[in-house]
Amino acid sequence: MLRRMKAIDFTTEELCHDPRLRIALVTETWPPEVNGVAMTLKRMVDGLIRRGHSVQLIRPKQTTEDVATHGGALEEVLSRGIKLPRYDGLKLGLPAKSSLVRTWTRQRPDLVHVATEGPLGWTAVSAARKLRLPVTSDFHTRFEHYSAHYGVGWLSQPVAAYLRRFHNRTAATYVPTSELAGALAAQGYERVEVISRGVDTVQYSPARRSEVLRQQWGVAPGGIAVVSVGRLAPEKNLGLTLRAFAAIREHRPDARMVVVGDGPMRDVIARECPQAVLAGMRHGGDLAAHYASADLFLFPSLTETFGNVTLEGMASGLCTVAYDYAAAAEVIRDLHNGAIVCCGDEEGFIQRAVQLACASGLRADIGREARRTAEGIDWERVCDHFAEALLRAWRGKALAHDDRVLLRTQGGES
Repeated sequence: MLRRMKAIDFTTEELCHDPRLRIALVTETWPPEVNGVAMTLKRMVDGLIRRGHSVQLIRPKQTTEDVATHGGALEEVLSRGIKLPRYDGLKLGLPAKSSLVRTWTRQRPDLVHVATEGPLGWTAVSAARKLRLPVTSDFHTRFEHYSAHYGVGWLSQPVAAYLRRFHNRTAATYVPTSELAGALAAQGYERVEVISRGVDTVQYSPARRSEVLRQQWGVAPGGIAVVSVGRLAPEKNLGLTLRAFAAIREHRPDARMVVVGDGPMRDVIARECPQAVLAGMRHGGDLAAHYASADLFLFPSLTETFGNVTLEGMASGLCTVAYDYAAAAEVIRDLHNGAIVCCGDEEGFIQRAVQLACASGLRADIGREARRTAEGIDWERVCDHFAEALLRAWRGKALAHDDRVLLRTQGGES
């Protein structure tokens, strides 16, 4: 009996240090897919590996030629998936509970982190619970807000109930803003923690500005380029972007609209704003140059959990007009490092856009302050917080296990 007690004490002592964990991370999106979730997860995984942890990445196979990465601190396990309806380039992972139970029985991870809430994610939570593994989750996408934009508004309540049940089965749910944490808590979500987002201020920089690119867009010397960046889809509120640009053109006929991204609304935008430059998908330094070569960034979306493009635009020295929501609510001070408008105030959004399009000095001052703000929003700090959160979840499960063993031991003595 004494030997068992010593083993318990040793385990508890070990938990006081920062061990290197083997983390199984389950996601239904991953680069080269282009979206904020995939980009964020890549940053987080790279950060975990730099901190000495190993990651088993479980994701759907993206193409028939897709090959899993093996060796080193990152090991991939490819699962089955199907194309996500009306969302080109993304897969929905199929249920895989039995397969995951077998995989994690052969080589048991210390913790399972589930980043997306599709069928693969649900069964990953079920498999982890069956094996008594600590499991955490991310809340990346407000799917219940999307339903109204895709003609299935009646699904909003069932989807919201599913998401709440999904996340409440995990030890912690990580969200990017305090506003979202409060909203989810009010809806009955339990154990919600805030882990923000960062921005790469080396890649996204005013130094990327290109006069050659501006000439290609047809921007005259002294003219103004208004940019929109993101998926061209109904949930992004792009109709308001186009109306704001039309109002800008009444005061600044030299204004040019540049739309970066792709999606189902591309043809609609081309028809309603034929003078717009449809730049399509852009990546890496090319994307950064498109930000930095513009003068004003319009982002009226109300369906974001965060909105990484807000920080990317700020890091690029852009003056951003956005609703007081998601990332903008966290980091923008109105007319100091950007412009924020009360959510849903479309006329206010248009007026702010026109005001800043016509005030080049104010716009430049705001862009410089935006850059300074972005320089203080570091991915390394965010990755530290994420790794610490996973360690807390692991420690909580391990300590709870030790307490149960101790209670059984004491019960056996009596």
